[in-house]
Amino acid sequence: MKVAILIDGGHLRAGAKQARKTYDKDFIEAFARGCVAGDEYLLRILYYDSPQYRGQKSLPISGRPHQFTASDKWMVDLAKRDRFAVRRGTLAFRGWKPKALPLKQTAVDLVDTDFDPIFEQKGVDMRVGLDIATLSNERLVDRIVLVSGDTDMIPAMKHARKAGVEVVTVQLPKPAMGLHDQIMAHCDSVRPVVWP
Repeated sequence: MKVAILIDGGHLRAGAKQARKTYDKDFIEAFARGCVAGDEYLLRILYYDSPQYRGQKSLPISGRPHQFTASDKWMVDLAKRDRFAVRRGTLAFRGWKPKALPLKQTAVDLVDTDFDPIFEQKGVDMRVGLDIATLSNERLVDRIVLVSGDTDMIPAMKHARKAGVEVVTVQLPKPAMGLHDQIMAHCDSVRPVVWP
């Protein structure tokens, strides 16, 4: 049975963080290969993520400029691995949020380090959906193994199943949360996996 593994990097990263795993290209590859069952032929691993934010923004209290620097070399290196394709979304800066609520200080006592930046990932869900549609419409695979907890994937999952492609969703190991009921309702099976 020919399969493609589709991984929402944000979803996998959150689960790995809860499990205190080191999240890097070796972990991602080991995890992806652990999602393949014994009777399956792996066509491709499609990994979806956004590079970390780069740019300058004003700090929330002092107003001083802060430069966000990040390297996307790990994504470039991951794309070079056998059977991997990396699909990039974008990361948008959405402001600042307090690290702790309720605030223990008064407004005059607050400092820049009392806040964390807010980032929003854009374009990843659309890319996953388009790839599911292409894989299904062109019958490039018999089964799609999806690593995502996002209910926005449901229309694409339904499309694949109508096209005759099996959709398997991956349940991340504890302490990750269980899959949403709606995701489970629109897949053919749930595949529990273990951390590498």
